Amino acid sequence: MSDAETIERLRRIGWRGDTLPAAGLRLARVVAQHRAGYELHDGEVLFSAQPDGRFLKRGIDPAERPVVGDFVEVANGAPPHIITVRPRRTVMSRAAAGERYERQLIATNIDYVLVLTGLDGDFNPARIERYLSLTEDSGAQPVVLLSKLDTRDDADELIAALRGRLPAGTPIHPLNGKDPASVALLAPYLQPGDSAVLVGSSGAGKSTLTNTLLGTARMATAEVRSHDSRGRHTTTHRALLSLPSGGCLIDTPGMRELKLTGEENLDLFADIEALAEQCRFADCGHGSEPGCAVQIALDNGELSPGRWRNYLKLHDEREEQAATLEARLRRQRGGRPIDRPHSPRGQRERD
Repeated sequence: MSDAETIERLRRIGWRGDTLPAAGLRLARVVAQHRAGYELHDGEVLFSAQPDGRFLKRGIDPAERPVVGDFVEVANGAPPHIITVRPRRTVMSRAAAGERYERQLIATNIDYVLVLTGLDGDFNPARIERYLSLTEDSGAQPVVLLSKLDTRDDADELIAALRGRLPAGTPIHPLNGKDPASVALLAPYLQPGDSAVLVGSSGAGKSTLTNTLLGTARMATAEVRSHDSRGRHTTTHRALLSLPSGGCLIDTPGMRELKLTGEENLDLFADIEALAEQCRFADCGHGSEPGCAVQIALDNGELSPGRWRNYLKLHDEREEQAATLEARLRRQRGGRPIDRPHSPRGQRERD
């Protein structure tokens, strides 16, 4: 097979490059990771592989190890071994659970992040904002999907309120995950060669939607709990699936904890940052100070209290995570200071 034919084959699974590995190596994409190793796809066949020994060294940054969505160079053998992870064009990550700072990669080399939320008891605009905050620096475009329209008589009002809360231009699509005609609206995000990751809470309907996109009941589903609309983790690991549309979809387990990494810009709240710049005093704490533009916006309804509270929560969490990251980097650099790109709330300089 010629290099051109090989590259065209890889295009079907999302490859955007124009070069191939050296002789003796082949390029493939990580479609699943298990305790026993990895599953890879080269655009033609699915096969198992083991990571090279350097990926197993103690103390290595987990972000350096292959993850679902990566393109990797593989040495033939019995079994094949992953030698190199190709540079990632986009990365979605979060801070791992626990007190020790560690970045956990959710998916790589993706074009879209499909944030699925049910309109039942799962509906939580603040959580949607958290997902979008994690997405904004990934390089991928967020798309909000709202399932279970039949559970709410006030669905139109909820959707309108959400549109007013999110940045203009954020795609928001109500859908019925069981109906192929409804799911067809996702076609623009799942074109041949495109890759998307599907995220959301357990019970939001990710597996149901995935089955409809696949055209077969491949992913297990389960009933949600009646008192809080949450479900069990029917998806137990991330998996990249090739869709009939020609696109690739990474299905993920439900995420109960979405910790910021400390490197988010929170562009989602650019309007609030702009308001804060209009305050009379540069060190305004946005409480009872005279001339506080934020409080004026809260009083006249321009800014909702819920959105303000969520901004404060995410801002303070981002700052805390940024400080933890800075301390970690300082230790790695032998105590040398690290430039931080973010300014603490209420401490902005005025020109």
